[in-house]
Amino acid sequence: MANDYYEILGVDRSAGEDEIKKAFRRRARELHPDVNPSADAEAQFKAAATAYETLSDPQRRQIYDRYGEEGLRGAGGGGGPDFGNVSFQDLFDSLFGGAGFGGGSPFGRQGPAPGDDVGVVVEIGFAESAAGTEREVTYEVVGACETCEGTGAAEGASLDTCPTCSGAGRVRQVTRSPLGQLVREQVCPQCRGKGAIPSTPCASCSGAGRARSTRTVSIEIPAGIAHGQSIRMSGGGAAGEPGAPAGDLYVQVAVAEDERFVRDGLDVVTRVAVPVTDAMIGATLSVPTIDGEAEVELRPGTQPGDEFVLSGKGFPQVGGRRRGDQRVVVEVRVPRVRGDEDRRAVEALADRLDERSYREDEGFFDRLKHAFR
Repeated sequence: MANDYYEILGVDRSAGEDEIKKAFRRRARELHPDVNPSADAEAQFKAAATAYETLSDPQRRQIYDRYGEEGLRGAGGGGGPDFGNVSFQDLFDSLFGGAGFGGGSPFGRQGPAPGDDVGVVVEIGFAESAAGTEREVTYEVVGACETCEGTGAAEGASLDTCPTCSGAGRVRQVTRSPLGQLVREQVCPQCRGKGAIPSTPCASCSGAGRARSTRTVSIEIPAGIAHGQSIRMSGGGAAGEPGAPAGDLYVQVAVAEDERFVRDGLDVVTRVAVPVTDAMIGATLSVPTIDGEAEVELRPGTQPGDEFVLSGKGFPQVGGRRRGDQRVVVEVRVPRVRGDEDRRAVEALADRLDERSYREDEGFFDRLKHAFR
């Protein structure tokens, strides 16, 4: 069954050149694989491209209007464009300027490849994460070859103009498409963008100019950094191809656990165990902080789970002025009663504590009093 080119583009037979062009672009967008994942989208697009090439050419359009597709074949037109080896994505990019819908290029890399990023992990202590510290890290990386200093040439060898790209470092390839010629430009595969090749390649790097080596750097770890956060060192990764930047080094920080502390945002939480007698009458406690020991006044009648706040004893904000607090959570320890003498002493204490000694929320001591009665 013959195709109706006007119906394919969705225009009237009287449509002008601009209207036909707009209709084709609209139809092409509808059929792009990022928008239309159907299996026949490519076939529909090629049909639309055939219709557009015919109707946008006044001579071919006149023949088509009179004789249809058979008339085009009889006039030597072949009934449509020859797509040859042009890819589906190439057709879209010739129409929409090379960016495509996904933001990538159909022609592969358009310039020298940048170096790869490198990641390492460094472990620090809990207190070090609060105060900041410094670490040396050693890692393997691809860098400029030390033997040839990145030239790729053996000692005494010459650098000759690359015969493939004539010294340009890039090569171009022209491909015919139904929408005109597509020009591909990419890094020269022979010289890797250098524009020259050594008469004798360096034995250490086989002429690549890059080789794997071990590198040691000092890392400044800022105060307040949290477990799992990373520090980026620009240019600390693998070397790129000639004319391209090196990759980056990413140092992931692992903060060791400390049984005394738990981090909660910028706050530090610690738990202290106190005898029930201290909780009843009050006491002065020495508690650990990330800055050292500090004293806390335990008020009389302290209950299990009560908190004391040490202002400004938490983590500093990375790059900021704010600092968190330390929250001290009290755990009240109840002694075991051993023998009749201890029991009588506790019972005597329970008898001396009347109901006025308790707050409404102090069910713990109330239960303790009645347990020995």
